[in-house]
Amino acid sequence: MKRTGKSRIITLVGLWLCLASFLVAQAARKSGSSPAAPKTVPKAGAAKSASRARPAMSEAAVRDKIIRFVRARFGVPDNVTVTSEPLTPSIHPRFLQTVIVTDNGKEKHNNNVLITRDNRLLVIGSLVKVEKDPQEEVVPRLREQFKIPDTISITATPFHASTFPELVVTTVTVDQPKGKQNQDFYLTKDRQCLVLGSVFNLAVDPQKHALQTLNTMNSPSTGPRSARVTIVEFADLQCPTCSPMHDFLENVVLRKYGEKIRVVYKDFPLPSIHDWTLTATIANQCVYQINPSAYVPFRSMVFKNQTSVNAANVRDLVLSYGEQLGVDRLRLAACVDAKSTLPRIEESVKEGQAVGVQSTPTSFINGKMVVGMPTIDAYYKDIDEALKAAK
Repeated sequence: MKRTGKSRIITLVGLWLCLASFLVAQAARKSGSSPAAPKTVPKAGAAKSASRARPAMSEAAVRDKIIRFVRARFGVPDNVTVTSEPLTPSIHPRFLQTVIVTDNGKEKHNNNVLITRDNRLLVIGSLVKVEKDPQEEVVPRLREQFKIPDTISITATPFHASTFPELVVTTVTVDQPKGKQNQDFYLTKDRQCLVLGSVFNLAVDPQKHALQTLNTMNSPSTGPRSARVTIVEFADLQCPTCSPMHDFLENVVLRKYGEKIRVVYKDFPLPSIHDWTLTATIANQCVYQINPSAYVPFRSMVFKNQTSVNAANVRDLVLSYGEQLGVDRLRLAACVDAKSTLPRIEESVKEGQAVGVQSTPTSFINGKMVVGMPTIDAYYKDIDEALKAAK
């Protein structure tokens, strides 16, 4: 399984991946930890008006809410224990802080988390006190935090209103040799603290959000549209773990459940770490455009021959695979060379990012995120629960 966090620069534009990347790596490991003792959440005068809007929650309830959200949002498997340390005041009066501890039975990992005192927003990351001017400080702070060399261009737009009333936002652009990458960073509305991390609305249910966001129309798929369970799989054709996952879905899951399930295939190429994946993905979508029925066999062929493909021979091989499946070679070559299907792939990537995809393979079983290659029993359990809920 491959991730995007291969360098400090990539980590900058995906800061919050630190938590998800670790959780992903533990998908097939054992757990073993116990939660800390509960106590009362401290009150804050600055948040009195917000607190009156909803019943007060005990600290135990707040910590449990954080843990449940993290599990759902990042697809943490049941065999990984997630606990939260006691809540304490942070450097900003509107936020409390804690540490999320993940334990797979072999190792533990700590992740800094903040939550607003009204329990509405969750931040995976940290707060940094602003000294003078946040606009002037944001880029130097990011360079310092992630050891970004001066040879790499970083720019930030002026802070402006965001979708979160408590925060204003800037879009940071990192100009790398492989292209520009953009990411939003936040500032508290009183302009006192930079938010170096990802912000989540705790009122949004991750599973419901995925169901509402994922577009299963006009997408390559196997199984009937009327199926009670839909599995949406995001994959990278060069990802080593995606190959067995694809085989598992095609030759095990679909055969076991038959018309009860439908598998929808989505592209999530990671060209920053895989040198031929984008060309192969463009070709796969070209095949779908020319002959939709050949999409899955082509995908299977690429995965089966994954170790034989490289950046030098990928074009010739994908044209050969298409020809073997009855796809017109000239039409396929023209489509690949023109990168005609690239916009479609970019939309698939944006869709994946919108529902929290950060590594491949990642699948959604009726909206429930499953990261990596799970155990057979665990995957069957998720499908069976989805089938039961869909009755």
